[in-house]
Amino acid sequence: MAGGSRSSGAPSLGDVARLAGVSTQTASRVSMGAGNVRPATRERVLRAMSQLGYSPNRAAQALRRGSFKAIGVLTQQIQRTGEALTTAGVVEEATNAGYAVSLVQVERPESDDMRTAAVRLAHQAIDGLVVVQAGRAGREHLALPPTMPVAVSDSALMGYYPSVSADQAGGVREAISHLLALGHRTVHHVAGPEGSQSALIRRAAWAASLREAGAPTPEPLPGDWSAASGYRAGLRLAADPEVTAVLCANDETALGLIRAMHEQGRAVPADVSVVGFDGLDLGEFSFPPLTTVHQDFKRHGREMVRLVLEQVASGVVDGSRSIIIPTELVLRGSTAPPSARAGEGQTRQGRACAPSV
Repeated sequence: MAGGSRSSGAPSLGDVARLAGVSTQTASRVSMGAGNVRPATRERVLRAMSQLGYSPNRAAQALRRGSFKAIGVLTQQIQRTGEALTTAGVVEEATNAGYAVSLVQVERPESDDMRTAAVRLAHQAIDGLVVVQAGRAGREHLALPPTMPVAVSDSALMGYYPSVSADQAGGVREAISHLLALGHRTVHHVAGPEGSQSALIRRAAWAASLREAGAPTPEPLPGDWSAASGYRAGLRLAADPEVTAVLCANDETALGLIRAMHEQGRAVPADVSVVGFDGLDLGEFSFPPLTTVHQDFKRHGREMVRLVLEQVASGVVDGSRSIIIPTELVLRGSTAPPSARAGEGQTRQGRACAPSV
């Protein structure tokens, strides 16, 4: 009977409805991720689910038998290269294991959109959930059943669920060490968006690396992962003749910055060395070819699927389980020792080329 107690003694949807003070129909709509529920009501129902450890019949069957042969995938904007490549790795590994993939994209991770998408996926016929990118969205934004096998990547959810991440801080330290060893006095930084956990990690590692080396720490410039934001930052940096080295938060940003430097008469790498992050194939064919910190996005996806399937097989969800994937500094033509024209010798040219503001 709908809403009745289960013979196993597990909490039912009726139990959730009674604890939340709503009808069983309302609790059912929330469990399916329906949008026609008031936010305050949805919050009460989700809290009740979490408090009772509620898991619907279909999810419980999947955990016991592994019969659905499907994995849910939750991500932000999949048009971004990193998310797309990671998702490709998820699909490849899931397909090899005989699993289908059900994907939901969320535009605003720190909102009801994330919670609704996570609840909808968690209550579909899936064996587990892969969170490719959730930015700074925390566990409170998901409200997942406690027994749901989950794997996450590079987000604020790490530590709560089994995770896969790149050694981003190590990659940044290697890039800064390379530039300082070439003779650059310091390294400027074009950051990623404030809402990205990966961008915050890279920015913090950049600042810490400079401090540890006793080098000046310039004010970072804002960016949003796009080539356009790199171009805008490049126009500002090109006007400063003291700028001889720049670490960009990702490769697209670096390519936009290189164009701006070229247009303002600052040669790369003769006048300004540039390093990107991510190691995308397009950097090999830029001019000059881009020195970058490479991370293996597809491996991220494959490892997350393996983590989920380990949990499906064992029935154990261990939030302390973490896989760190090494990064690699790929040296190409966009970095070199600072030229004799750097600094004071660049002042006249830098002023002449400064964009009007």
